[in-house]
Amino acid sequence: MRFDYDVIVVGAGHAGCEAASAAARLGSSTLLITMDMNKIAQMSCNPAVGGIAKGQIVREIDALGGQMGIVTDRTAIQFRMLNRSKGPAMWSPRAQSDRMKFSAEWRHILENTPNLYLWQDSVVALSFAEGRVAGVRTALGVEFGAKAVVLTAGTFLNGLMHIGMVQLPGGRVSEPASHGITEQLLEMGFVTSRMKTGTPVRIDGRSVKWELTVPQEGEDDFHGFSYLPGVKRCLKQRKCYTVYTNPQTHEILRRGLPDSPLYNGQIKSIGPRYCPSIETKIVTFADKQEHQLFLEPEGEDTQEFYLNGFSSSLPLDVQVEALHSIPALSDVRIYRPGYAIEYDFFDPTQLVHTLETKLVKGLFFAGQVNGTTGYEEAAGQGLIAGINAHNRAEGKPAFVLGRDEAYIGVLIDDLVTKGVDEPYRMFTSRAEYRILLRQDDADMRLTPRGYEIGLVTAERYELMKSKLMQRDRLIDFVRDFSVKPALINSVLESLGTVPLKQGVKLYDLILRPQLSIRLLKPYIKALAAAVSEIETERRDEIIEAAEILIKYQGYIDRERLVADKIRRLEGVRLSGKLNYSEIKALSTEARQKLEKINPETVAQASRIPGISPSDINILLLLLGR
Repeated sequence: MRFDYDVIVVGAGHAGCEAASAAARLGSSTLLITMDMNKIAQMSCNPAVGGIAKGQIVREIDALGGQMGIVTDRTAIQFRMLNRSKGPAMWSPRAQSDRMKFSAEWRHILENTPNLYLWQDSVVALSFAEGRVAGVRTALGVEFGAKAVVLTAGTFLNGLMHIGMVQLPGGRVSEPASHGITEQLLEMGFVTSRMKTGTPVRIDGRSVKWELTVPQEGEDDFHGFSYLPGVKRCLKQRKCYTVYTNPQTHEILRRGLPDSPLYNGQIKSIGPRYCPSIETKIVTFADKQEHQLFLEPEGEDTQEFYLNGFSSSLPLDVQVEALHSIPALSDVRIYRPGYAIEYDFFDPTQLVHTLETKLVKGLFFAGQVNGTTGYEEAAGQGLIAGINAHNRAEGKPAFVLGRDEAYIGVLIDDLVTKGVDEPYRMFTSRAEYRILLRQDDADMRLTPRGYEIGLVTAERYELMKSKLMQRDRLIDFVRDFSVKPALINSVLESLGTVPLKQGVKLYDLILRPQLSIRLLKPYIKALAAAVSEIETERRDEIIEAAEILIKYQGYIDRERLVADKIRRLEGVRLSGKLNYSEIKALSTEARQKLEKINPETVAQASRIPGISPSDINILLLLLGR
């Protein structure tokens, strides 16, 4: 039996859901294949979305017309804006979600998306014809044909879980691994290796001594992930809690190290540097007397808590004994222990910026199969892969985001240009233009791009234009309105800032770090009137957007100037124009890496590790530049 579609997406994790949703809404007949329709968009690890730089990715997904931000806002049980003490380039939204409702909301969206169909089965092989992907074959023996296939298998490719000496095949606890695809792609010449990740113990909240924890409240203001004004948090909001390990905890963990798969040679794959297991922490930071842990609720009304910071593959008895050494957890009961999982991934330098493979046309990889870690990184890749799978099926141009346009652009460029030597996690420090890539203006940057390709609706696009108009109108007002000393000096003194000696533009007052539009509004009637003209539902959002531009315009302009200079090199095409092996003026390392990566542009070549400025000058000279 055979069925044909334009696009097939393998795997319904965070990458697969965004890929399938995007391809279908763009008009492709799309099939999403998953092993278990009850585990769609499963939050396998922590029940949270966002965080440092990750939150920016989710806002970019939303601005482009993706779904993750909407799902997160609808299922959030706590929201916080991280890094508020720093400049707005560092502000990062983060939400705790109800894990079960997050999955249910995604399933509801997928089942009600036109052109999108679901099939519960396991893909065991891909099919090819004349150097192109042609479809997939499933464990049930069904053949599905397609013009493009997006592989988003997560941790399921030959997945193997570890709890002490116990090893269990699987892609997640109680879920089978996927076999056959890696072996097939290896035979075709793809390069693959193994990575490792882990997840902590799950706690029964009824057994926690809450009086010995420190509560961590959420925030209740206008911030969220989606720019759509009608999408709001509606679930009961819950607290998180912090506890700390202690020397006794560390001693118990050290005694268990000989039985740890990470230290007895059982696990040989690459683990995450920035989300290490608790046993890695006590070895790497042997002088530390304590490590902070976070008890995070898994749902609106569940007793299940995720112990963030206690990822472990140690034996069950060691995990429980170590937990009992923490006062608040001295009588704790658990739902299941933490575990480590090894899985196959493919070297992402085998991809181009659309996330299509170089070896096979029409085959796209997204998510952890590309060596990344995190729901947000996976979803961002899935969105781009889904868009480009549709474009490939329809014969349309590639859709690519630049490093100065989006964190998603930085993520994908890093993957395909530099590759990975550990699970890749996004940080603000990876973006050289992070003041251009703020969370507050992702809609201004990317909604027009999403509208151009048809993923953003006309309604959303008009909302963005209305916000832009209201923001700029407020900026123009404060730029033109003059303030006299007699009107404002007493207020300035009360706020701890220097009084005026002569009249100034309101714009100049707002530049002061102690002052803001909200602080000055009650004392300046004309400003209050200007603010009142902004639509009520988005007023705070628009005021914040205007104020960030006022206070940081100089920095933004300077960074844009640098980005524009680099962008000129993005316009110098390189792929297919030179035979690198014959260019003796290049270093041996440069020749080898340029042949391997085959960069699309001179700018991409300049970002390859080991390519020097002199190598770039040689390339420009040979191109007649």
